[in-house]
Amino acid sequence: MAVARSGAVVDGSAPALGDSFGRRFPYLRLSLTEACNFSCSYCLPDGYHGQAGPGFLGVVEIQRLVRGFAALGMHKIRLTGGEPSLRKDLEQIIEVVAAVPGIRKVAITTNGTLLPRRLPGWHRAGLTALNVSMDSLRRDRFHALTGHDRQPEILQGLQMAQALDIPSVKVNAVLLRGVNDDELPQWMDFLRERPVSVRFIELMRTGDNEAYFLQHHRRADEVITQLLEAGWSERPRYPDAGPAREFGHPGHRGTVGIIAPYARDFCSSCNRLRVTARGDLRLCLFGEFGVPLRPLLQSDDDFDALLARITTQLGLKAAGHGLHQGQTGLIPHLASIGG
Repeated sequence: MAVARSGAVVDGSAPALGDSFGRRFPYLRLSLTEACNFSCSYCLPDGYHGQAGPGFLGVVEIQRLVRGFAALGMHKIRLTGGEPSLRKDLEQIIEVVAAVPGIRKVAITTNGTLLPRRLPGWHRAGLTALNVSMDSLRRDRFHALTGHDRQPEILQGLQMAQALDIPSVKVNAVLLRGVNDDELPQWMDFLRERPVSVRFIELMRTGDNEAYFLQHHRRADEVITQLLEAGWSERPRYPDAGPAREFGHPGHRGTVGIIAPYARDFCSSCNRLRVTARGDLRLCLFGEFGVPLRPLLQSDDDFDALLARITTQLGLKAAGHGLHQGQTGLIPHLASIGG
């Protein structure tokens, strides 16, 4: 059993963090960078432009941060961006996170272009779950959506992930009306012999995409209706799972997940917190404020203060987001915090 310098036990045996609405939080989404090498039409259509200010969290800061959350009962960490594979120290970060006592799952969300070269090293370092963004099965559409003709590398990376027996492999596809929302039959064929999960994510309005959102938003419940009519059925949700409703079919090895942030009671099952690449705690993806944790990541002597700041802030977590009222909070685009 590992003990921090403060004396706090960090073996992950503590009950998961809770808020005033009875929700538990075993799951942290940690952004490693705001930068991205894609220019997706719904997120960064003009590409990433760097901002002045402090750099992104370093390896030692990340280690202290994860130790703190693990001491408070978190056992699943998802590394996000921007595009986390742009970090040259990503393999070291995975290794450090996976070594923290109490952490049982280390996941990453990536655009997948570097998988053929980097995935074996990430797996050796301790990666247990992989989410790959691929918004279309059609190469021409994928190119048009992202600005890059890199789908072959992504498909190769998915095959490699299966060969490595990574326990959880998922594909994320943002649902876009008039762009890719006619591909459900093709995705069903894709899943017939592949033991992966495809997650359709309802397009969310952010600070800079209002016109795009109004043109391309499609309700995810329409896809759920199509799935049910095709013989798919909903599966139970695990306590540390992401926000998706999962559907399976006896004739398919893979599953379909639906992430519908505009659905009624979507926030009632929230089980995750977020930390930005510069060290701010975000209680909600679309929250109105961030809580700086970075000053408490400079020394092991601040461990108790870190725990106190995290637990105190949980009392301020709201019951739900304000997306239905057009309130997008601090988030300018999804790359800024990792979705």
